Amino acid sequence: MRNKRILVAALNWGLGHATRCIPIIKELVANGYEPIIASDGKALKLLKKEFPHYQAIELPSYNITYSRKGSDLKWKLARQAPGILKTIQEERRLTERLVEQFELFGIISDNRWGVRSDKIKKNVFITHQMNVLSGKITFLSSYIQQRYIQKFDQCWIPDFEDETNLSGKLGHLNNTPENVKYIGTLSRFQKNECPIIYDYLVLLSGPEPQRSILESKLLKEFGRTDLKILFIRGIISEEKIPNALAHISIKNYLYGELLENAINSSEMVIARSGYTTLMDLSKLEKKAFFIPTPGQKEQEYLAKRLEELKYAPYCEQENFTITQIKKSGKYKGLSNFGDHSLLRDRLAFFERE
Repeated sequence: MRNKRILVAALNWGLGHATRCIPIIKELVANGYEPIIASDGKALKLLKKEFPHYQAIELPSYNITYSRKGSDLKWKLARQAPGILKTIQEERRLTERLVEQFELFGIISDNRWGVRSDKIKKNVFITHQMNVLSGKITFLSSYIQQRYIQKFDQCWIPDFEDETNLSGKLGHLNNTPENVKYIGTLSRFQKNECPIIYDYLVLLSGPEPQRSILESKLLKEFGRTDLKILFIRGIISEEKIPNALAHISIKNYLYGELLENAINSSEMVIARSGYTTLMDLSKLEKKAFFIPTPGQKEQEYLAKRLEELKYAPYCEQENFTITQIKKSGKYKGLSNFGDHSLLRDRLAFFERE
């Protein structure tokens, strides 16, 4: 008898949604399921690199773009709403075909609203945002998110339910819906004791043009120092950028064990405050400095919360200078909340009739 097939679909918005699906896919395989991988763009390329032996499906692209000014972000996203809704409808139609084609037993959708099927009763939605922060329209964006979540059989939140948690108000409501389950923080990495090679690891990610804007700013700032820097651009490409500075090593992208080793061998990580990055650095118990994506309220909230908890400092992108990092010594770094095996327990959902 062949293994039960589970479709695992990741949103292509930066690489965080794809990378946090990696431990889920590995756990599915370890428990005897056959994953079918689905996404688009860079996220799909990454998952195909990590899992070259599994079937990979290209989904319709949301084609979400950012503004150059953070203050314009919510209005630009609002203008893209009709296209997003169209993509959701296309996802639904394609998903129904995939259920038939691959005889799917279940679906795990990381923030792809349209990847679910009425033909099966094993539809799981993954998100760390029960509340979607969007300024004055937070109530509306959170209401829409929660309404979509109700359409799924279960919603898995990669965090812990108790007061010691990583997502704060993003992933916690006063009254938790019955279909919401917490699965613990997700990370593909393991903490290893190894010699420190780099003073700082710069870990870039996220949509353009903000990724490139921060890249230029950081290269300029660190170019004036003699600090040992590993600079990971977050681009899955063979294209290289010129670099005449001996103290800065530049990589387009590292994945798997190579990235794990790079983070473990760095004194401190400078990165966006995206939730998947927070989960990874928490698992590795790293000191960090965060620079939220301008206009992205979720990242701004997470960075501010970590600073208030004395885990890690942050600053706005436009205000970043090397001197900002000096205040990092006053912070304790991120903590590992521990592996409670919650994800393994949640997979029992696919065994129940």
